[in-house]
Amino acid sequence: MTPTQLKMARTGLRWTTDDLARQAHVGRMTVARFERGDTVVDSSIEKMKAALEAAGADFTRKAGKVGVAVPENG
Repeated sequence: MTPTQLKMARTGLRWTTDDLARQAHVGRMTVARFERGDTVVDSSIEKMKAALEAAGADFTRKAGKVGVAVPENG
């Protein structure tokens, strides 16, 4: 998951950084740092991705392009 994908998924689910932090059991600043492209430990990235996937986000990467699909009801 890239920082862009995280932000796309979070926005598509209508989650704030606080929402994601709470669901992933990480700090809000961890979410913000990753979205900025700053270094974040792998375990925190995995927790954030798992929380977003549990909410229905589907991450794709193909031919140098990244994407995210979220449930229609967000």
